[in-house]
Amino acid sequence: MTDGPVLAFFTEDSGRFLPLPLARSLWAADSLTGPAVCGIAARAAETVYGETGFRPVRFTVDLFKMARALPTRTIGRVLRDGGRIRVVEVDVVQDKPSGESTEEVVVARSTTVFLRESANPPGERWFNPADDIVAADTPTPQQQEAASNEFNGEGPWDPALAPWFYSGGTWSNDMGTNQTDGQKAVWSRSAQVIEGEPPSPFQRTVMAAEATSLMGNWGTEGIAFINCDLTVALSRLPGDSRIHVRAESHTEHDGISTSSTGLYDADGRFGTGLVTAVNNVAAQIDFAKVDMTGHYAES
Repeated sequence: MTDGPVLAFFTEDSGRFLPLPLARSLWAADSLTGPAVCGIAARAAETVYGETGFRPVRFTVDLFKMARALPTRTIGRVLRDGGRIRVVEVDVVQDKPSGESTEEVVVARSTTVFLRESANPPGERWFNPADDIVAADTPTPQQQEAASNEFNGEGPWDPALAPWFYSGGTWSNDMGTNQTDGQKAVWSRSAQVIEGEPPSPFQRTVMAAEATSLMGNWGTEGIAFINCDLTVALSRLPGDSRIHVRAESHTEHDGISTSSTGLYDADGRFGTGLVTAVNNVAAQIDFAKVDMTGHYAES
């Protein structure tokens, strides 16, 4: 990897997390991208409250206040600690923005459910055979090479992180050419939550699944719906460094939308993403025009 911006969202300093340039969102100049906020909450839930034999199976985060480029910390608590289920809540807290009266501001709150691993019960159950087809739909080696050479998101300094987008045609790295009304998909490889700390499979999944909003709300004019939450439901954790997020459903009425995605790795489907979003057309992002240099592509 050649010299370039640090490919992480935060650096840690005495228990607080300082946002790095990659954490910047395109929605506003001093705001943080969704994967950064979701990733820091998921990391806190897993590293503080995770336990061998208990699998994180549902992560829900409410993004009720725009996170800013300010020192950030997490505060967690256990809501339930049983023999088969553990429920953890994490607040993402930031220093007081200029002009606000409070000392700190809670910008997001997540709930993570851990379930005890065991064996599947006897019997056969239905699954969608289309999931196997989707899991096998990966960019060709030629498309992967083209994406690495053309990437305009995280930057040419690390083509291994280049996401591959799809919108009914062929896999491509160019977000502008994928700005259509077609069904969206992305194969992505997440950046680090904390500089120098490789993200766990759970953290990578949460950050990748935040692209559910992009996959569902990205249309011919760009994206103007901003998600106010994210729910990730998992039956297992991914085995690959790249995660495939593919749009499954989208509804929109009166300035409100819902979107869901399937989550895949090379072995098949392992989960689902869900978001609700609200009209934010005043800050609409047109990927055919915006300069993505230095920005996280799934922001």
